[in-house]
Amino acid sequence: MRDVTHDVPAPHRRTFLKYTGALGAAAAVSASLSACSSGPESTNETGGGDGQDRTLTAVIGYGNDGSWDPTQTASAFCMAANNHIYEGLLDTDPISREPYAALATEVPKDPDSTSWKFALRAGAKFHDGKPVTADDVVFVFERILDPDTQTLAKGFFASWLKEVRKIDAQNVELVLKFPFPDGLSRLTLAKIMPKHVFSVPGGWDEAIKGKAIGSGPYRQTAHHPKSNTTFEAFAGYNGPRKPAFRKMNWLTIVDAAPRVAKISGSSAGAQIADNIPYANIGQLESGGLTVAGGAGMNNLFLMFNTKHKPFDDVRVRQALHYAIDTEKMVEVALKGRGKPASSFLDESNPSYRRAKSVYDYDPDKAKALLKAAGVKGLSVEILAVNVSWIVDCLPTIKSSWDAIGVRTTLSPQETTAVFTKMDQKQDYQVVAAASNPNQFGLDADLIMHYNYGPENLWMQYTRWAGNSVAKALFRDMDRATREPDAGKKTTMVQDYIDVVAEQAVLYPVVHNELMTAWNPKRLSGIRPQPYPGINLLQAKWA
Repeated sequence: MRDVTHDVPAPHRRTFLKYTGALGAAAAVSASLSACSSGPESTNETGGGDGQDRTLTAVIGYGNDGSWDPTQTASAFCMAANNHIYEGLLDTDPISREPYAALATEVPKDPDSTSWKFALRAGAKFHDGKPVTADDVVFVFERILDPDTQTLAKGFFASWLKEVRKIDAQNVELVLKFPFPDGLSRLTLAKIMPKHVFSVPGGWDEAIKGKAIGSGPYRQTAHHPKSNTTFEAFAGYNGPRKPAFRKMNWLTIVDAAPRVAKISGSSAGAQIADNIPYANIGQLESGGLTVAGGAGMNNLFLMFNTKHKPFDDVRVRQALHYAIDTEKMVEVALKGRGKPASSFLDESNPSYRRAKSVYDYDPDKAKALLKAAGVKGLSVEILAVNVSWIVDCLPTIKSSWDAIGVRTTLSPQETTAVFTKMDQKQDYQVVAAASNPNQFGLDADLIMHYNYGPENLWMQYTRWAGNSVAKALFRDMDRATREPDAGKKTTMVQDYIDVVAEQAVLYPVVHNELMTAWNPKRLSGIRPQPYPGINLLQAKWA
C-alpha cells in the first residue's frame, strides 16, 4: 500500500495530521458555509422535545472546522460525523472493525478474489431524495484512484485497487491488482457521495468546508465551524443502522475544563463526551456517569531530524529512548491509563509481536550508547505539541534526559505552529507529539504505511527516506502488502517492525487509553472507542 499522507496537498494533509492527534500543521479550514449563515443553534440544547423526540447532545473534544470531504479528512470530529451521514459499500463495526453490508447488500463471500461485485441496496436514497446509483459509486472511486487528483483516501486504495466498473444502474465491480482481503474493511473509508451534488464546479470545495449529503441514517441540518454541528434522523433511510435519535447536536469543545463541565452535574448540558482527562474520571463517576476507555494505537511518539547531528546516529536515538522512565510516565502523567511501548503497534493489535528492540528504562545503557557514539555535552530542545496529556508527559522526558547528562529544554507550542515549522522545513532536533491511526482501521499494513514510506510526509519531516536502511525497509513493506498468505504477511510485517523499532526514527514512547463519559440513565448501547470521536449508530435512549 502507498503511504497515506504524501498524496494529500498541503492544506488537507495538515488538517489530516492535526486532527488525528498526529502532529498538526497549518491552520485548518475554518470558513463557514453560506448556507449556515444564520448563526448557531443553541449549543446548550439538551431537550428539544419530550421522550424519544428530545435532542441528543454530545461534546467532542476536537474541532469541527477541518475538512469534511470524506476522501480528504482525518479530522476526528468530521470523520465521526461522516460515519453517521454517509455510507460505504461496506462499513465496519466501530470496535471490532469487522465489515458489514451498508450500501451494498452483502459482504463478498470470497475476500481473496480479485473481483468483488456489489449490488446496491434497493431504494437507497441520498438526503436530497435522489436515488443512489452505480454512477455515484464509480464517481467516488474514480476520484480516489485518479493519478492527477491528490486525496488522502488514495493512500488507502491505490496500491491494491485497479478500477471500479459500473455493471448496471444498481451493480458495480471492484477489480483488484492482487488478492487483498484487508481491502474489505477499508471500503468504509470510501464514503459514497452524490455525483449530482459534488461533481459540479466548486463541489469538492463545498465538501471541504462542511457540506455533507449522504445516504446514512442522519442528515446534517447545520454546520457552524468552531461551534457545533446538528443532525436529524433521515426519514428516507432504509439501511441496517436505524437512527435512534430524532435530533443530535454535537458541540466542539477542545479545552478540557469546559468540556468536562458541560457533562457534569444535575443540570449537565450534554449526555456524552469524549476525550475525558484522566484526572476527572473519579469526579464524573461520583456524579453518576459511566466513564470507560479504549486502549489502542493512541500514542506519544518521538520524531528525530536525522539530518541534524548527532541524531543521524542510531545509537543516539536509541539512547534517548532507553533513558526515558516510561513506567513513571504512565504512573504520573497517565494515571495508570497506558503502557510503555513494546512495539510500534499496541498490544491489542491483531498483528502485535513484542519487538526485538524494546526501550525499557535503562539509563546506564543510554549513557554507554552516547559514549560509543562519541557524544557528550548534548543539549536538546524538544519541540512538542501542547495537547494536554502530551504536556503532562514532557517533564518525565526532561528529568530522564537531564539525569544522563543531556541538557533538555521543553518547547510546547500550538500544534499548528509545530507543523508549520515542519512544512517549512525549518531545522529542529526532536518533536514530541501524539498519533492514532486506528480511526482508519486496525490492519498493520495500513498503520505502518501511514507512518513510513519513501514519499511519506512523516519521512519528509524526519529527512530519513534516502537512508539505505530506509530504502530496504520500504521494499520489505511493499512485499508484505502483496503477500497473499495471511500468516506469512503478518510475520513479514512483524519483521519489518523490528527494523522500525531498532532505528527509532519515529517511534512511540507510550500507548494510552482514550476515555468516554456518558449518562447511563439517558443513553444505552454506548461503546467507547480506542480512537477519537464517538459512534452512536447502535446507541439509543435508555
